[in-house]
Amino acid sequence: MAHQHTPEEMKPIVNRLSRAIGHLEHVKKMVEEGRDCSEILIQLSAVEAAINSTGVELLKDHIDQCVIEAVNEGDMKAIEDLKVAIERYCK
Repeated sequence: MAHQHTPEEMKPIVNRLSRAIGHLEHVKKMVEEGRDCSEILIQLSAVEAAINSTGVELLKDHIDQCVIEAVNEGDMKAIEDLKVAIERYCK
């Protein structure tokens, strides 16, 4: 059985994603305006870093809450699912 998060628990992740989306919208506007490619690449790299750090925070939260809870309940499949998630995330 999957661990369910409350909206309050997920608010920091949602906030991070909202900021990354806003930043990406700004990068899109830069492209549409014909801004310098170097500036665009720097900003695009910042968006990518923001998304990656959000993924790391989500992964840490998943381990701290979901995986530990599942293992305590005897659900060892959670470990296998975690391995698959890490493998896919790191590709």
